[in-house]
Amino acid sequence: MKTLIEYIAKSLVDHPEEVQVSEVEGEQTTVLELKVSKEDLGKVIGKQGRTARAMRTILSAASTKSKKRAVLEILE
Repeated sequence: MKTLIEYIAKSLVDHPEEVQVSEVEGEQTTVLELKVSKEDLGKVIGKQGRTARAMRTILSAASTKSKKRAVLEILE
């Protein structure tokens, strides 16, 4: 799932080398923290948060297969 979010984020931004995804594992939940450059933050979030919501939807669909809940946090 980490590689999925990393791939999507790198496709969206102007500075793909600055994309960082860290994974924090829990008992039933995995938290993925996405960090991009300040200039690309708006592209990852999208208008009214639509792009971020779409990424979260894809992530939840992918995490259903592994029977674990995944949460995406976009860090500044």
